[in-house]
Amino acid sequence: MRVINGKYKGKRFVPPKKFPSRPTTDMAKEALFNILESKVYFEKLDILDLFSGTGNISLEFLSRGVGKVVSVDSHFVSWRFQLKTAESLNDKNWQALKQDAFVYLEKTIQKFDIIFADPPYGFEDLDKIPAMVFEKNVLVDDGMLIVEHSSRTSMAGLPHYRQTRDYGGVSFSFFEH
Repeated sequence: MRVINGKYKGKRFVPPKKFPSRPTTDMAKEALFNILESKVYFEKLDILDLFSGTGNISLEFLSRGVGKVVSVDSHFVSWRFQLKTAESLNDKNWQALKQDAFVYLEKTIQKFDIIFADPPYGFEDLDKIPAMVFEKNVLVDDGMLIVEHSSRTSMAGLPHYRQTRDYGGVSFSFFEH
């Protein structure tokens, strides 16, 4: 896993063997951040990374100078790896939490500029993510939710849906107020 742009560009992080998640590919990650760079100014954005796994996407946001990133993952190995990575970077803008994503959404009072969610492929409650984000009002008014999912799954037709971009077997669906 490597950071593709920003202040941490080129840094590599190696998750432990038998890591419980798969990081977003460099090709898909680069395409996603090219889209975002044309839509947002990263400085001072507050980011929520749900089902954050390796912290790959969190690192890309941090590398681009966002204000704060909160990474949420329920798996101990993922959370521990993110803590070690944050410690090695000495980046005070990264908060890694070991918690279920839906429990976090239910309880948080914070609002975010961008929420990125990358649940495991085959996740059965995929449509619950945008429903809960908008029901709990976790996005700022001009905020954006991005859900990474298999290209075999469609999120079109859900409330607040705007578009989906496909990159091989990976898709990113975008939701806004």
